[in-house]
Amino acid sequence: MKKTEAIVVKHTGSHYLLTVPPGWNLFPAVLRGRMRQKGSSSTNPVAVGDRVMFDLPDGKDTASGLPDTENPAVITEILPRKNYMIRRSANLSRQSHIIAANVDMAFIVVTVDFPEVKLPFLDRILVTCEVYGIPATIVLNKCDLYGPGHRETVEAFHSIYEGAGYPVMDVSAATGAGTEELRKACTDRVCLFSGVSGVGKSSLIKALDPSLDPRTGEISQSHLQGRHTTTFYEMYRLASGGYIIDTPGIRGFGLVDLGREEIALYFPEMLRVSGDCRFTPCTHTHEPGCAVKAAVEAGTISFERYSSYLGMLEEEQKYR
Repeated sequence: MKKTEAIVVKHTGSHYLLTVPPGWNLFPAVLRGRMRQKGSSSTNPVAVGDRVMFDLPDGKDTASGLPDTENPAVITEILPRKNYMIRRSANLSRQSHIIAANVDMAFIVVTVDFPEVKLPFLDRILVTCEVYGIPATIVLNKCDLYGPGHRETVEAFHSIYEGAGYPVMDVSAATGAGTEELRKACTDRVCLFSGVSGVGKSSLIKALDPSLDPRTGEISQSHLQGRHTTTFYEMYRLASGGYIIDTPGIRGFGLVDLGREEIALYFPEMLRVSGDCRFTPCTHTHEPGCAVKAAVEAGTISFERYSSYLGMLEEEQKYR
């Protein structure tokens, strides 16, 4: 057996696709049995973006031939991660799911309509990015569909999130507007694209590199929600340079390993003023002399973001 380092580029249940950098020759792999058995609160010990060590089947090496489905490589070790994105698994309050690892930038794709953006959901993703050290940019897709009637909503959205300190990019996968700027932002980076179903993640990836063909789907008119089209986590290599990790549409995003007293630390706009609170620690809910509540009343911290914070406090109480 020859042991080699690779990157995980696709995760399909218990099977994986790997590539040995800097090349892009994909081959199948499975997990060594004892790695699957290790005690972990995560539903997936290996994630797309992970750097791993693997054993090649006898008689194979990366020069003379790649493993195949009949004789897959065997992942034996996960190398240390620089960061990762994680969420609480749906309906499993004690289990978590690692979305991706070793990410340089997270692009959170949303639409103000088609489907309507849910700000508490978006804020949970942004808090998780802050916790695990992943720079985040919000991509407001389908801007070609926003007429004069949407102008006030779009401007309010920009105000909320740019005021909190997050870049917001207006793009359209359909017309190509803003995609050149997004393509440049992805160059020489590993970028995670995440969001709910129907916001156009796969269409955006194809707009960034027409040679790629991630699955796309239509919006369900009955609920104005997207149908799940991406079913697996997968990394794509862009012809212009860089890599994109596409994810299935996420319907729920629970926080992981974050105490109630810590949540406010990961709202940048709240952290900026919390040092002026009269009491330390301060939950920013009922205490007199709270600088965060004063900022909300003054409009320098958005009421929408503050409401999301209160919802996270209640969520953590429920899970505990």
